[in-house]
Amino acid sequence: MTRKLKAAVIGSGQATIPIVAAVSQVAKVHYAEIVASISSRSAGPGTRANIDEFTETTTRAIETVGGATRGKAIIVLDPAEPPLIMRDTVFVFSEPAEPAAIEKCIEAMVAKVQKYVPGYRLKQKVQFERIEQPIDVPGIGRMTGLKTSVYLEVKGAAHYLPAYAGNLDIMTSAALACGERMAASMSAATRRAEVPVA
Repeated sequence: MTRKLKAAVIGSGQATIPIVAAVSQVAKVHYAEIVASISSRSAGPGTRANIDEFTETTTRAIETVGGATRGKAIIVLDPAEPPLIMRDTVFVFSEPAEPAAIEKCIEAMVAKVQKYVPGYRLKQKVQFERIEQPIDVPGIGRMTGLKTSVYLEVKGAAHYLPAYAGNLDIMTSAALACGERMAASMSAATRRAEVPVA
């Protein structure tokens, strides 16, 4: 069996889509938007040449993997010196839900990602705003709901790449974790196939 896996080019997809998915576990997500801010120094020619692909691929992943009805991805290449640590902002607009339940799911998801990316963390407490007057949701229409704002930081392990290259660190770490899961799944399937039928 052949499988095609495609990474969202910058690594911000691996950092932000789990947060959208966490909110989706509690409430229907109408719209999710991510803003990825990475150091200019950590964006090589491949990244720069594929920014359109990043926004399109990440937007699709916000919808198909994250569970949002509509998604949007924005990237900022920051030339600051010294280089900044990768920061991601996730805005989620969902149906009304209990903020404590959403926060609990987000914190659990952050802990899960930290298992393979130790430098992944909430930069501050999750913020909530109840939207009681209908607002325009791009591509959907006017509605009320709950806005959840999540601010993340991804610091690289600095084994080979600098600490500010969290976007590259999370990309390789996510690929490794995915590869390990696929190998374990394939190994288990092989063992099941080898068991003689009585």
